[in-house]
Amino acid sequence: MKEKIDIVIPWVDGSDPEWLKEKNIYSENKTKIDDCRYRDWGLLKYWFRGIEKNASWINKIYFITWGHLPEWLNTNNEKLIIVNHKDYMPKEYLPTYNSNTILTNIHRIKGLSEHFIVFNDDVYLINKTKKTDFFIKGKPCDNIALNVHCPIKNNLIQNICFNDAGIINNHFEFKKTFKKNITKWLNLHNGKELFRTLALLGCPRYPGFYYHHLAQGYCKRTFETVWNLEYDYLHKASINKFRDIGDVNEWLMKDWQVVEGNIEIRKYKLGKTFFLKDSLMPKQGEDIVKYIRNKKGKCIGINDGQLTGEKSQECTRKIVEAFESIFSDKSSFEK
Repeated sequence: MKEKIDIVIPWVDGSDPEWLKEKNIYSENKTKIDDCRYRDWGLLKYWFRGIEKNASWINKIYFITWGHLPEWLNTNNEKLIIVNHKDYMPKEYLPTYNSNTILTNIHRIKGLSEHFIVFNDDVYLINKTKKTDFFIKGKPCDNIALNVHCPIKNNLIQNICFNDAGIINNHFEFKKTFKKNITKWLNLHNGKELFRTLALLGCPRYPGFYYHHLAQGYCKRTFETVWNLEYDYLHKASINKFRDIGDVNEWLMKDWQVVEGNIEIRKYKLGKTFFLKDSLMPKQGEDIVKYIRNKKGKCIGINDGQLTGEKSQECTRKIVEAFESIFSDKSSFEK
């Protein structure tokens, strides 16, 4: 893999009063600074430390922002490119507070390489990585499985995954494309999730896809292909200023790569994602700390969407201490 590989990461400062003021103009439900979807745990500097220490082979980091920046960020770092929403998105999509719009349009970013990795700001590298952890012979690396999505009214992500699968089925015949890539689907390196695939082989169409919620490699041409074929749908979805039941997300491009066979199966799991819940504390917090300190994987996802109040503060403190234990030195991305 001689080609350059970039990183794309979106970030928002939910405590910025100017951002909050503008957002509330368009929102019927006024957002508070402590809204779990936009709150900042102060862990971003560990994301940069992890990249510098564990992925020095990265070409550029495209840091997508509404306009605000962390005070400590060294914007003069030669690997860092600050991208404002207005720098790459069509005017009719702006302003936006919809992460799906932000990410399904990233192929428009000027200078972005053909091969890139998308990180959410709650996914961190905690161990050494190589290019071949994400791309082999120009193809994104992945672990795949079929899955069933069960949409409910108040769970937008399930509805969005359902929409993604619908578009895939409009363009690909399940049995034919599955058979073509059967050695990838039924690969033992997909782990226990292989049982999901085996259980769903009788479906007439793709029922859905399993997502690991970690860093994901993409080819820019996949975004371009999907936009060319489904422009009307993606354009309509991109106009939504907030997440909507009719949205699709960047996982549609991941699914497309999988069904096309434009992937290589990883021989290991990249890492683990923890979906934090009040009911699982404090045990879950202890498990996260151990995972970080012992560097059990190469990557960790920490999604705090269902954590509230004092439990959130205590968990944050312990996670910061764990990150400090493996990333005690500042990175060149910090002033």
